[in-house]
Amino acid sequence: MPAYALGNLKPPAVLDDEVFTYMERIQATLDPFGGRFLVHGAPAREVREGEWNSALVVIGFPTLDHARDWYDSEAYQELIPLRTRHMTGDVLLIDGVAPGYDPAATAAALRAAQTGRP
Repeated sequence: MPAYALGNLKPPAVLDDEVFTYMERIQATLDPFGGRFLVHGAPAREVREGEWNSALVVIGFPTLDHARDWYDSEAYQELIPLRTRHMTGDVLLIDGVAPGYDPAATAAALRAAQTGRP
């Protein structure tokens, strides 16, 4: 099942050279784990609900184990301070959904669990 690393980052008004170094080196840390950028800090073109003032990063991995191994790798751990010294935010690893995922079936299972009836 695919997995994702999500970053909800608050970049400073002016990026420090360490941030550029981080960006230049991160792909090499992702390659051994099959990681690839799906979204990389692009500005939100349309905020349809709520407010958004962050930079979103989405990195796809083949599995959650690949994502964990990447994040915990020595190569990536060395890079983290280059980002965190200049940006605050949240980073999480999360499972994706399996092929053929059916949100209606999920709703039915949640409803049954909550109400005790199908």
